[in-house]
Amino acid sequence: MIRDAAVVLFEPGSVVELRVPNTRQRTLSGYFNDHDKLARAAATVDGQGPAVYVTLNPVRPDLLARAANRIQPFAENATKDDYILTRRWFPIDLDPKRPEGISSTDQQHEAALDRARQLTAWLDSRGWPAGMLGDSGNGAHVLYPIDLPNDAESRDLIERCLKTLGFLLTDANVTIDTSVGNAARCWKLYGTTAAKGDDLPDWPHRRARILAVPCKQPKVTREQLEAL
Repeated sequence: MIRDAAVVLFEPGSVVELRVPNTRQRTLSGYFNDHDKLARAAATVDGQGPAVYVTLNPVRPDLLARAANRIQPFAENATKDDYILTRRWFPIDLDPKRPEGISSTDQQHEAALDRARQLTAWLDSRGWPAGMLGDSGNGAHVLYPIDLPNDAESRDLIERCLKTLGFLLTDANVTIDTSVGNAARCWKLYGTTAAKGDDLPDWPHRRARILAVPCKQPKVTREQLEAL
């Protein structure tokens, strides 16, 4: 499942940071251009922290020298926005409102997934191509492929789009996270476990997964983002 997610998310040979915060060895981090090794490493560290994350956008190749196709404990350096080559994804994170540090209930989880379906239907009505729908383990993800440079103008455009969606679709039950627009944003890796707090029947740990990927993934244009 993790390897399948890597095929969808990353271009072959692109460098990706794998990161697990808040473990007994503080932050685990490694840089991978071999995505089979990334998948094996992610499976090995799954469950050692509250979540396993990856950079969505391609990272500068020289960062591979920090920890090449391996996991390093007690990592002190993370990927900065300036170290991203280009923007490949417009990420949307829908999270049910609840106290910090715990998993969502089944009802909260389903509410976020329903809101994600409403969001994609609304953007579809505006002529957007189909997005990728993901289950974050506690809420929902929607990812749209884009092709933008990593510059201040693109950052501002993505942030304005997220604020627009937050204004339109956030309510007392589900929040659209408007803070995920930075280029080096880490994203839950599908196939790994969302493990906030204790794993209890009413607040269970769940595996993040991809729910739907369009057969063809045309990119959202800058003009469509500006219109939003």
